[in-house]
Amino acid sequence: MEPAVDKLLNQFLAVAEAGTISGAATALLVTQPTLTFNMRKLEENMGVPLLIRSPRGVELTEYGETLYRNARLMRRLYDNTLDALAQQRGRTEEGLRIGTGYSWWTVFIRDFVIDYSRKYPNAGIHVSVGNQLRCMDQLLSGDISLFAAHEIAGLSPSTGARFVPLTTVGHGYFVRPGHPLLDRPRSIAEIEAYPAVTSSLPETRHQRFFETWSRSPAGSTPFEQGKYIFASNSLTACLEYVESTDAVIGHTDVMAEEFVRRGLRRIAVTDATRESKIGVYVLTERASEPRVAQLIEALRVRAATVLPPLGEAA
Repeated sequence: MEPAVDKLLNQFLAVAEAGTISGAATALLVTQPTLTFNMRKLEENMGVPLLIRSPRGVELTEYGETLYRNARLMRRLYDNTLDALAQQRGRTEEGLRIGTGYSWWTVFIRDFVIDYSRKYPNAGIHVSVGNQLRCMDQLLSGDISLFAAHEIAGLSPSTGARFVPLTTVGHGYFVRPGHPLLDRPRSIAEIEAYPAVTSSLPETRHQRFFETWSRSPAGSTPFEQGKYIFASNSLTACLEYVESTDAVIGHTDVMAEEFVRRGLRRIAVTDATRESKIGVYVLTERASEPRVAQLIEALRVRAATVLPPLGEAA
């Protein structure tokens, strides 16, 4: 990266993403005093304050946000150029680097990847499985070229990510066998009176992805865990917790069969439940590349074989 992006900018990106000087220093293998000195030097070079320092860490100023967006773009463009040159030299064979939530891996990404490996037997395939914000982090860092996920409410346009919708899905609530909520149909209010579990709780460092109005105060717990008694980026861990407690996990209903297979039960609901769009996130500057466009279309075709049409939740 450094041939294209100045070392100080590289260090600034690390500080912005870690949220602390100490965390960035550890990641960069430099000392904290050196990194602090370099950040002040960068501010002097730019002529504007970039960081707000506090005992809890650092936040970006308005100038810092602008620099952060543009420096990430420079890094992505440089990395994309290297990838394009490598492919042009014929040193790669249609390699695949994508992200997905566990649900979409189970429902259609897994079969897509298997078919892809058969079509390109010598291609390297990397699939990152995690919640949508972790995948967004990897997308913006250039680790993956796209990912399948729920549409992210409140996502800032400044991320430079584009959402391509594939389908609309409904929502369900799931609990252990013998749970008190299973004896009759329940209202949403009755269900929400029980502790909840989530596999998609945002981390503090992900606040930069969101519009300012949707962010938590500086230094707060990760987006205020609130009603969630248990949160993990591992869906398996969440299901195991639900299996052993009275907690409830809300999830897209396309996973109902899989959850029942794993021993959970679905609560009958008297109210209308929400619907969510599912699609593919891709960097705006890469969405029109033939290679990326082909991948999105292939995912659209695969999703259509197992999911309802867009706007028609099952």
